[in-house]
Amino acid sequence: MNTVLNNATEILLLLFLIITFLQSGFDKITDWNGNISWLKEHFSKTPFKNVVPLLVGTILVTEVVAGILCVVGVYQILSAGETSTALYGAILSSVTLLMLLFGQRIAKDYEGAKTIAVYFIPTILLVFLLQS
Repeated sequence: MNTVLNNATEILLLLFLIITFLQSGFDKITDWNGNISWLKEHFSKTPFKNVVPLLVGTILVTEVVAGILCVVGVYQILSAGETSTALYGAILSSVTLLMLLFGQRIAKDYEGAKTIAVYFIPTILLVFLLQS
């Protein structure tokens, strides 16, 4: 129980990332065509217009891997007090969010970019906590 209490902030932030990225990855897998269709329109006036499926596939992989690393990170914190995998998950989550932010900025979707920034704040806080 002390492990949970001593690492409550980190565990809660990891759970936040697990929900965020595994749900997003699941959504992309189960509605691939819908996501591609919407994103082709979203990026129709950008240099990304012809590579949307490749970019969505890249984001899908990074989201799922980040989510899995965060799951393993929670397990390792609870079982051994080890945080390295959690840190890798938090870093990959940060990189994924930066890729999403870049896409929103290229698409000139500034409201969408603000939303990504809201997710980035707790994620970078988690990186900081896990490095300490």
